[in-house]
Amino acid sequence: MMASDSGLVGDVSRRDFPDGFVFGVATSAYQVEGARNEGGRGDSIWDIFCETKGNIKDGKNGDVAVDQYHRYKEDVELMSKLGFGAYRFSISWSRIFPDGLGTKINEDGIAYYNNLINFMLEKGIQPYVTLYHWDLPQNLDDSIGGWLSEKIAEYFAIYAEACFANFGDRVKHWMTINEPLQTTLNGYGYGLFAPGRCKNSTVEPYLAAHHQLLAHAAAVALYRKKYKAIQNGQIGLVVDCEWAEAFSDKLQDNSAAQRRLDFHLGWFLDPIFFGDYPASMRERLGDRLPKFSDADRELIKDSVDFLGLNHYTSRFISHASDKGNLHFYKIQDMERRDKTEGGEIIGDKAASEWLYIVPWGIRKTLNYIATRYGNLPIYVTENGMDDEDSETESIKEFLDDKKRVGYFKGYLSAVSQAIRDGVDVRGYFAWSFLDNFEWNQGYTKRFGIVYVDYKNGLTRHPKSSALWFSRFLKGEEENSN
Repeated sequence: MMASDSGLVGDVSRRDFPDGFVFGVATSAYQVEGARNEGGRGDSIWDIFCETKGNIKDGKNGDVAVDQYHRYKEDVELMSKLGFGAYRFSISWSRIFPDGLGTKINEDGIAYYNNLINFMLEKGIQPYVTLYHWDLPQNLDDSIGGWLSEKIAEYFAIYAEACFANFGDRVKHWMTINEPLQTTLNGYGYGLFAPGRCKNSTVEPYLAAHHQLLAHAAAVALYRKKYKAIQNGQIGLVVDCEWAEAFSDKLQDNSAAQRRLDFHLGWFLDPIFFGDYPASMRERLGDRLPKFSDADRELIKDSVDFLGLNHYTSRFISHASDKGNLHFYKIQDMERRDKTEGGEIIGDKAASEWLYIVPWGIRKTLNYIATRYGNLPIYVTENGMDDEDSETESIKEFLDDKKRVGYFKGYLSAVSQAIRDGVDVRGYFAWSFLDNFEWNQGYTKRFGIVYVDYKNGLTRHPKSSALWFSRFLKGEEENSN
């Protein structure tokens, strides 16, 4: 679908995007809300995971996070002032059903999200809601084994319905599950994320992925049957994808890059669009990859109105064989590289070791999805970069985030090129609105366009990137940093 590779990344303006294109910011409940023991909330797997020494880089947790639970009005006011038209946030499952079982709804949790949604609408900001952003109620992990149990789909559907029933008159864009690949690999393969399992890493990740797909499909089926016609909303899934660029023109490297995309993106999208996992996964994983029954296949088929894409970075992929190694990355017979054959680096680096700045990668990813899966509506639901927190740098230095401004310019320019290529991209959400709890990295990484002063009452300070966005959204010509 992509016309050519020649599109230079440079300045970008609001005029490069269609009328009605949505620009928003994104966060997730565990990363920003805090208020762990307030308003009847139950513990999530992340609350418990953070209690084990060594799990989180700086030993901290999300008990308070950046306190959006109490400061949502201040945050929404700031979004509005900057000119954003949408906010993608997630609902904490254990704030709605503290035990996860759906037996008794927590009215305080319902009230909190009603207040947040109503205030957003008052300020002209549309809610884009993620039902599950990694914070499974701990009781579901304890009682049934979390995502390893097929029963989880029923509990997820009960929770989803409570959200549709209470918020769906105002929420028109629902996302079921955020980045199932990350929950799967880091939660059940490597033990780096909650619930921290890594004992059976050649089987459990595929089971957890399978059950997330079935839970997603169950929630979508319920929404379409009972709520869609009345509430007139849309529902989709959020996947993450790092672009895989073949390291060379060799057939082996091209095949390896395709396998990388199969294992990263096809794992979750092929069942929805083609009825099964990619052939390259079936071939390599055999019986370790669960099978879909006819009923499952029917349920999952076309179970998205739109797709959410979280994209940050890209890699070169070369063929590499490590026979007998069942490790997720090794079984793909590929190697991720950050340099070309000539030794040229793929892009400038952000703070996280995995994050290189490669704007052209998002255009290629969007074109790939549109070509392979039919040109369905896509929202870029996360895109951004981080700075390393530092005890020595002043707030002023953090606020002058020129590299992040460059990142957004480059990636937005590439998104606008994808739209010109014919991809049906409907919106873009910057990650993240605020500096926040960055999972197992704690507060050591800052992804926000708004600086949070952790030492002085969690005060908010818009960075240069937030001010750049504000000028961009207001259509003011902006040719400098």
